[in-house]
Amino acid sequence: MAIPLTAADASSGVFRFSVAYFLVALVLLYVTAPFVQSVRNGILIEAVLMTLVLLSAVLAVSGRRRMLAWAMVLAVPALVEKWVNYWWPDLLPPQASLWTGLAFIGFIVLRLSNFILRAPRVNSEILCAGVATYLLLGLLWAFAYQLVDRLVPDSFAFTVGPSSSRSLVGFNSLYFSITTLATSGYGDIVPVSGLARMLAMTESVAGLLYVALLIARLVALYSSQGLAHDANPPAELDCNSVEGLAETSESPPGSLRIPD
Repeated sequence: MAIPLTAADASSGVFRFSVAYFLVALVLLYVTAPFVQSVRNGILIEAVLMTLVLLSAVLAVSGRRRMLAWAMVLAVPALVEKWVNYWWPDLLPPQASLWTGLAFIGFIVLRLSNFILRAPRVNSEILCAGVATYLLLGLLWAFAYQLVDRLVPDSFAFTVGPSSSRSLVGFNSLYFSITTLATSGYGDIVPVSGLARMLAMTESVAGLLYVALLIARLVALYSSQGLAHDANPPAELDCNSVEGLAETSESPPGSLRIPD
């Protein structure tokens, strides 16, 4: 479903697709992440889901031609490197797709945050944007953790699980990122290097601040809606009021009508 923006944006002929579609694609990526690695062609499924998330993100924030151009500039390299890495794994370094993914997700987070802050009222789009931004923060730091794990070996220590799964790639990075974002770490993955600890610390703070600021913003928008409604009450006159006004207008000048 295409949603037109303001009159200034609509004049350019650009339509923004619902943020709810992007949220559905993002939730689908999260839900299937633990299972795609253990099935046949799991890497292909992950690439398809990531492509779906990136394309839906572009459509969700492209309300203006300039924003559409910026989103495409950041999304195309991430998509190309994702599929090149699937078909020719040794052609490009693994860090290349992580850098482009970080840049694109950071751009989408800023656009959705701006959308929430400039919204005039609370509606389903604002709520979907708030949840999607929170999930995107987890995905953003997951890419950052994978990058640190490749650049600085042994940055993370695994306390449980088989040795074959002790690598911060795929679902492990997403799992560690979400538990850190929600400040509910279980101690099975521990940041060891200084850079990894700094990222974990900033993600925990970002998660707490985002939830607090989002709730404050939604409450402020809801309160302003209530104040605007109270300041402009509907004009309602009952029959008795109309009759009283009519009788008052018919009274002679200088007379005082005493109510019954």
